[in-house]
Amino acid sequence: LLRAVIMGAPGSGKGTVSSRITTHFQLKHLSSGDLLRDNMLRGTEIGVLAKAFIDQGKLIPDDVMTRLALHELKNLTQYSWLLDGFPRTLAQAEALDRAYQIDTVINLNVPFEVIKQRLTARWIHPASGRVYNIEFNPPKTVGIDDLTGEPLIQREDDKPETVIKRLKAYEDQTKPVLEYYQKKGVLETFSGTETNKIWPLC
Repeated sequence: LLRAVIMGAPGSGKGTVSSRITTHFQLKHLSSGDLLRDNMLRGTEIGVLAKAFIDQGKLIPDDVMTRLALHELKNLTQYSWLLDGFPRTLAQAEALDRAYQIDTVINLNVPFEVIKQRLTARWIHPASGRVYNIEFNPPKTVGIDDLTGEPLIQREDDKPETVIKRLKAYEDQTKPVLEYYQKKGVLETFSGTETNKIWPLC
């Protein structure tokens, strides 16, 4: 069984690469963001706890995120999986290591300027979370979701000044995690500017 983690800043192409890898290798794709939204929607104990922190404008503590991810991974013991969005901190990485042996960590390294251009071209279908990029992966009809015909939106988060703040925060938070996996010898870094070269279309 393969236990893998994918890391990359917002806009690094992580979602695209993840879906190609999971489809090709038949892995379970576990996104911490999707997991969080699902638990908050269902009003689970962890979901209610996480929502309380978000509503106060606070970061969700390591122990809450770790509980959330490990609880879900317990249901996937017979499967190979790819974790996306977790771990984000050193404490989370260490907690994950105590429960599972991670085989490989894929790090998508993309210059900030490239990410800024990508994110400002990003449009989202709110109900499904499907992401389009006007340059690389446009919808068939401008502003409309391919599958449902519903309108796409651009998130507040994708404005240039917000993007710069988010990228800086991501870098500060994940640098120790990348160093941790580097020391363990499981880190593979790719240039996320060339998504098709990292993972050819399959």
